[in-house]
Amino acid sequence: MTDRVAIITGGSRGIGRATAIAAASRGFRVCVGYASNEAAAISVVSTIEAKNGKAIAIKCDVRKETDILALFEAADKFGTLGALVNNAGIVDKASRIDEMSAERLQRMMAINVIGSILCAREAVKRMSTRHNGKGGVIINLSSVAAKLGSPNTYVDYAASKGAIDSFTIGLGYEVAAEGIRVAAIRPGLIDTEIHALSGEPDRAHRLGHTVPMKRAGTADEIANAIVWLMSDNASYVTSAILDVSGGR
Repeated sequence: MTDRVAIITGGSRGIGRATAIAAASRGFRVCVGYASNEAAAISVVSTIEAKNGKAIAIKCDVRKETDILALFEAADKFGTLGALVNNAGIVDKASRIDEMSAERLQRMMAINVIGSILCAREAVKRMSTRHNGKGGVIINLSSVAAKLGSPNTYVDYAASKGAIDSFTIGLGYEVAAEGIRVAAIRPGLIDTEIHALSGEPDRAHRLGHTVPMKRAGTADEIANAIVWLMSDNASYVTSAILDVSGGR
């Protein structure tokens, strides 16, 4: 697997960082996509290289098609694309629908949905046997919000993740005979920095008791599920959505 590349969008922090490190430990060359925090991305690369792994950091705002194309071109020079993890995503401040601006909604969908679809498009061009590729795996990051709806908090985020669920199922069927598996992870309440973006940095700890397992999850627990789906141990899994939510 020494020349197989895994692209992780939003790979500099949280679930993305944990996934990048876990993928490298399993032999992937890792392309860490990051939107703005270069220092965090370089830290991930340094951590991987310190353990004799191979990684590069590439700036990529998934709202910009030109950035996405540059990310995949950089990956092409790094090795053969074997996996894409569509992890880049945002949430916004907790609010009701009647308080949301059009700008907020457009940004949410541009990053969480359109960015993931465009990245998947580029991955399929490289992985599909229809395009003389060697196959591969696409993992999308959804959320249990897609099932719960997140009322009075961020129904727009929940809707964006519902779109990711539908996209995962449809794309999996579309490319199943072309050597590509597609799956999604639906994390539950996970202790990462994303909660600060909604104005509730302590949300994971505050709501941990509401989870059947009585705690928030960790980024490493999500990463472990992602790299399992990326592995040959999941060779008969496609168009599947796996909840990693402590039962939530």
